[in-house]
Amino acid sequence: MVSAAFINPLSEDGKQIVREMGSLDEIYDQNADLIEVITRSQSQEISDIPVNHVDLAIKRIEWYVTRNNKDHDYKVYNFLFNKGITRFDVISFYILCQAIGIRYGPNSRESRVMVESQGKIIENRLGKLSKAERGEVVNTILNSLLTQATIKWTFFEDLLSSKKLKLQDLILDKGQIILDREEFLERFSDRINHRDPEKMYELLIGEKIKELITIKMVMQKTEDYMNAVYEKAQREIEPNPLLLEVAEKVSRVLSESVQTYGYGGGGGVGVKASPLAPKAFPPCVKKVLEGMRSGGRNDAIILFLTPFISYARLYPGVFAENVTKRVSDVDPNLNAVQNEILPMIFGAAERCSPPLFEDQPQEKVNINAKMGFGMHDTIEIKNEGETLWYTPMSCEKVKIHLPSLCKPDKTCKTIGNPLSYYNRMKREIKKGGAGEEGDNGKGADGKGDGAGEAPPKG
Repeated sequence: MVSAAFINPLSEDGKQIVREMGSLDEIYDQNADLIEVITRSQSQEISDIPVNHVDLAIKRIEWYVTRNNKDHDYKVYNFLFNKGITRFDVISFYILCQAIGIRYGPNSRESRVMVESQGKIIENRLGKLSKAERGEVVNTILNSLLTQATIKWTFFEDLLSSKKLKLQDLILDKGQIILDREEFLERFSDRINHRDPEKMYELLIGEKIKELITIKMVMQKTEDYMNAVYEKAQREIEPNPLLLEVAEKVSRVLSESVQTYGYGGGGGVGVKASPLAPKAFPPCVKKVLEGMRSGGRNDAIILFLTPFISYARLYPGVFAENVTKRVSDVDPNLNAVQNEILPMIFGAAERCSPPLFEDQPQEKVNINAKMGFGMHDTIEIKNEGETLWYTPMSCEKVKIHLPSLCKPDKTCKTIGNPLSYYNRMKREIKKGGAGEEGDNGKGADGKGDGAGEAPPKG
């Protein structure tokens, strides 16, 4: 039988494991039992394995941020999906939550990565269990988390508001969430015509919805636990130095992942974040920066310039890597956003005729939204993810929606996106000894680059 703690460290089984451990004093001590479990994991690469609880905690984060990297070796991390790791994994989970909660708080990049990584680990662990094991452990966890016989949709208010779960993922009847097979058949059999109600249950709910709810609820519980740790830490004088050390290790892993291959993977393909090079801007961007004096003022600033400037500064290799990132993944403290990106966008808005914000100040909110920070007056990490960080509009869309901007030069004729132009020109400038690193010519120059709408899928 699979322990519930393997999927939900915050279960009673998981809490009992923590109680039995007691002090944190031994988290750096080499653990022979842990090493044995890891080395016996199927197809495990044993050249670089964790030897204590802290090593295991860092490997959890490392697996998450490198899993999409083309050089990622899954054999290095096979132990994470071995049921025998449960006792050690639970301790490492709590170490991470406490370290991140104390040091960085609930609205940090580290906190978000911890929550997302826990969800992805659960998803992969469930995928490696047999159908019977998966069903048993999911039902056990749901029975402990869903304490009411009748579940109103409002029970998932936190999940829905945080966008971890969508209302359309659920089957509702009179405001109640239907998960149980028998209940589904009792409520809907008479309403289903020309289809087998049993098959409809499997199609609409089945195990997939139960697993989704399990994953999302554990993610929410993880976030809630770190929030509680943070609030408690504010009332204490001296945080545990061992936990602060773990927190620094987590931050270093995230920073290294951005510098090497970008958060979430990507293998280092394409170009890296670097200061803006205005000399490399395409004609359309230069025109907007001068200030729009004709129609299309709003779209030029909000839909065109904002995505271009933010990606050119922070993630110019987006089309080459094809991996979704958030602004804070490459600008953790939002320094570049506040000191470079927004001033350039606001300057262009001010040079419009009439100045954009003079008669439409609400457009500042739309700028924030296009960079992924929701419909708010100010850009704050806690709001990131409420909207998407829009990718730069393609040349084809510029021609259609903002034709006054499109005055192509000879370079324009060989690319499909203004960001591709920028990357290519940076490379040419560098060859002349006056610029910075440009793109590698792969992916970013394709005619289908970007849509000016949703970012690529990771």
